[in-house]
Amino acid sequence: MKLVRKEKDEFVFDIGKREKRLLLEVLKLYPLIPTAHQGVNQTAGPTRTAENQRLLEESLAERKRENKRQLLGLLNDEKRFKETDRGCDFTLSASQMEWLLQVVNDIRVGSWIILGQPDEKKGKPVELKNENARYYAAMEFCGYFQMTLLDALGRQT
Repeated sequence: MKLVRKEKDEFVFDIGKREKRLLLEVLKLYPLIPTAHQGVNQTAGPTRTAENQRLLEESLAERKRENKRQLLGLLNDEKRFKETDRGCDFTLSASQMEWLLQVVNDIRVGSWIILGQPDEKKGKPVELKNENARYYAAMEFCGYFQMTLLDALGRQT
């Protein structure tokens, strides 16, 4: 996937057919970060902290439901992907790109959590198994996709 042109507030990317299928499959994984993974500050008393955690989790769950609804709308928009000789032109506005970066980051971080939070620098490599290989692929593809979007956003200045 690469940026081919920027028109006003829209970015047009050239995306191959296989890349498009992979993107659509990876986006189906959203959301991946467990709501309980986000914690509140523990400085409040135990009762207050538990209540704050519950409110945070409810808010995050609602936001993820809304993001999922928006994601389905974005991907089902017929104008989003236009067939070309090379594959497709994939068009996004700057605000859609920033929002999609958040969604993709959830998938990337969630995949990392599912993989056991590997860290090569700390001697904790990824332990690939049949059950988790798709999350490793999703994590890597999301990193690639994020870099492509961030590069395009960086070019707008």
